[in-house]
Parts: sequence; C-alpha cells; structure tokens
Amino acid sequence: MTAARILIVEDDRIVARDIQQQITRMGHVVVGTSATGESAIQMACRHQPDLVLMDIRLEGEMDGIEAARRIRDAHQIPIVFLTAYANDETVQRASLTEPFGYLLKPFQEQQMRTVIQMALYKHSSDSKLRMSERRYAATLASIRDGVILCDGGGRVEFMNRVAEAMTGWTAAEAIGQPLSSVFIVVDEETQERLEDFSSVVLRSGDMAPPERLSMLLPRGRETAAKTATGIVVEERCSAIIDDRGTVAGAILVFSDLTQRRQIAAALRKAQEDVAHVGRLTMMGELAAAIAHEVNQPLMAIITNAGTCLQHLSKAQPDLGRTRAVVDRIVRDSQRAGDVVRSIQALARRTPATPGWVDMSALIADTLRLVRGELRRAQIRVETDLLRGPPWVHGDRVQLQQLVLNLVMNAIEAMSAPELTDRRLRITTSADGNRIHVRVEDSGIGFPASDTESIFKALYSTKPDGLGMGLSISRSIVELHGGRLTAEPVAPRGSRFEFVLPVMPGGD
Repeated sequence: MTAARILIVEDDRIVARDIQQQITRMGHVVVGTSATGESAIQMACRHQPDLVLMDIRLEGEMDGIEAARRIRDAHQIPIVFLTAYANDETVQRASLTEPFGYLLKPFQEQQMRTVIQMALYKHSSDSKLRMSERRYAATLASIRDGVILCDGGGRVEFMNRVAEAMTGWTAAEAIGQPLSSVFIVVDEETQERLEDFSSVVLRSGDMAPPERLSMLLPRGRETAAKTATGIVVEERCSAIIDDRGTVAGAILVFSDLTQRRQIAAALRKAQEDVAHVGRLTMMGELAAAIAHEVNQPLMAIITNAGTCLQHLSKAQPDLGRTRAVVDRIVRDSQRAGDVVRSIQALARRTPATPGWVDMSALIADTLRLVRGELRRAQIRVETDLLRGPPWVHGDRVQLQQLVLNLVMNAIEAMSAPELTDRRLRITTSADGNRIHVRVEDSGIGFPASDTESIFKALYSTKPDGLGMGLSISRSIVELHGGRLTAEPVAPRGSRFEFVLPVMPGGD
C-alpha cells in the first residue's frame, strides 16, 4: 500500500487526535489538522493532500459540506465525510459535492482503513479517466475532420471545433440537441433532405452503410434547400457498443470534399495540359526531324541546280552534262520525298516500305552520297564490310538515313581545324542472328557522362545543331528491333554501334 498524505478537518480535538493516531498506524501521513472550514480550505491549498477527512459540522460560519465543495472545485481533492448525522437532508447536500465516502461516528479503525483505501483507489481511477477524456477530447479537437458524438437517442454529446465551423453551431448550443437539427444534409443532386446518418446507424447497427456523400447545409441555409450551396461532405458513422453489446450511441465523422475536388479538377487539367504539351512536343520533334533529314537532299538539289545554271549560261551548253545534273536533281528530290515519308512512318512507329536490305551494299551507297563532304573535310575512310548475306528485313530509306546520320555526325565531329588525323572507319560483322555495324571517328568525342543524353531529342553539343540526328537514329534502330549505343574512344574520338536482327538470306 502506498502511503497517502491526509488532511483532517475535525472541530473536536480529542476525536481529531484519535483519528490522527489511527491514520499514522495505517502507514499514512497527516499533513495537518483543522477545526474550521476556512482554515481547511487554506491548508488544502498549501499542502495539496491526497485525501481530506472532513467533519460535516464545524466551528465557524462555514460547515464541512461548503468547505468540501470549494476544495473539490479548486483542487479536485477527494473528500470523505465524517459525521454523526445521517439524515436525508444532510446526505442530499453532501452528495452534491461528490464525496468519495462516508464514515458515521463512532467508527472502528478497520472501517476507516477500508473507506480510505476505497477513496484513494476511486480517486486514482477517476484521475486516469479524466486524463483519458482530456486526451480523447484533445485528439478529436486536433483532427481536420468534423466529429460529432451522439447518445443512444441521437442527441449531440460532443462536437469538435471543425464540426462547429462547418455546421455553424457551437458545441455549447448543440449539446443536447437532436443531430437532425444540428447536422442538416441533402442529396447533392436532387437537394432532397436526407436522414441523419447517426439515426441510420443507431437503427441498423452493423448493417448500416460505412459512408455516404451528401451536402451539408450550415446553420442559416437549411430553409433554402432547393437552391442551397452547401458544403459537399463525405460522412462516416460508427455505432458505439456498450458492455452489454447494445448500441449506446454513434460517432459521426465528416470531411469537406471541396478542396479534394478542386485538387482533382486541377490534376485533370494538369494531365490535359501535359497531354497537349506532349502532342505539341511530338509535332515539334517531327518538324525538327524533317528539317534535319531533308537538309541533305535539299542542299544537293541547290548545288546541282547552280551547276545546271552554269552550264546553261554558256554560249554552247553541254546538254549531256546538263542532263546528268538534272537527273541528280530529280534523284535528290525523290530522296527528299522518301525521307519525309520515312520520318512520317517513323512517327507512326512502322517501316514505310519493308524489304530485305544488304547493309554492306547500303553503307557503300551512302558513302558515295557523301563523297564530296568527305573529300572537302579531308577525311580518310576505312571500311571492313561483309559480302553477301545475312540480310536485314526493314525499310531501306530509314536504314540509309540511319547510316547517313552517323556518317554526317562523324564528319561534323572531325571539322575542328586543329585536327590533323581525320579518320572514319565503318565495319560490319555477323553474330548468329544479328548484324553489328560500327561507325568510329577520330573527332572531338564526347564526355562519358553524355552517353545517354546525346540520344535525347533536341539535345545537341553543337551551337547550331537541332539535336535530332541521333534521336532519329535510335528510333530507327529500335523500330527495326535493334539497339544503338555510343561510347567515347581514347585518346580521342567516338564509336557508335548498332545491332539489328537478321535473316540468313534474302528473297
């Protein structure tokens, strides 16, 4: 047993001394004795005892019942009354102070021991209960949802600050009122009045729906339901079950969906904007790709047209050479059209004109197309190409554009005037059911950290570059079921390699 600190209030000094001795023998501590109610209040404030033994009839103007009331209100100290008078009026007045026990004089020490132990135990239990209630009230007050607690008759017993703000009722006004008067909800679409959720739960118990959507009409708007602009809420209600298993009440929790719906609307708008930007980006990439890929045949057309004009401006034009130049213009124009159709097919992720392609022959043809650029850049070309099968099944124009992009990329990488050794090496090799094509240059190269970045659309290391060549190249390779990689070469240069699936022979 834990020793308690006890204050004795008894106007009979002999009785007071006898009580003090009994308490001491029990192992408790007497913090003081008082003969009047006024001094008892002062000593209770000063010593803060665990228990007060209070005689009902005291010296002075204040009796023990009034003193007990003031001590309880100020300090929540438990009181045990000592009295020789137990008439109904006295007991009724004393009961209003919520005492923790009575001892009728004269009493035995064992009776006092029992009453003190029960009073201390009950006070400890009450203190824990009050603390639990404070935690419960603080928790409900701090959450962001509205909370209303109802008794078994559907009357409000508690509501938190969020519920006050949303309903327009203060807790003091709402307590004791039917929930149907405080929490008025209508159907969001029809504006028809709904039965309050707690009544549904109290009537149906576990069979009640776990939640519902409704429109809450705050105080003052309930009479205009047909044109109401309330708060859209999500209601959740649970029954409170007592120790006997019966429904003793219900707790209603409701959330304001206004912000959630605004966020959802903003998210949908953002998704639509992202999709729109994606479409614009795709269109921009497609336009940039066409501009990038058509540039080569257009430049050839312009060059050949200039040559043709030079021939025709002579007094006696060489019609044979002029016809050959015009044929090249027609061929380059056709190639420009093929490139546009190829890029469109690439955007649709389908080969334009699939067929069997000899990659070694295609590489040789491509090198002939850029022979002038290679000669002007003073680049030495080395090749080691397979002869004959295996073939690649795909679109010849796209695959030629792939090789052309890698070759032109190498030419541009070796355009720096300080480079003395300009070398382009292209090799092909077969590996089971795959063909490897490697394009290696001795140009300025790129940092190892940019191995993946260089393949991104609109990414370029050149001031005037569109950043589409390598992105298109990787798209072509992936469309044909292959893989394109890049790596820097020591001490200088870069190596691009693509791998494509093949068939052992052509048609």
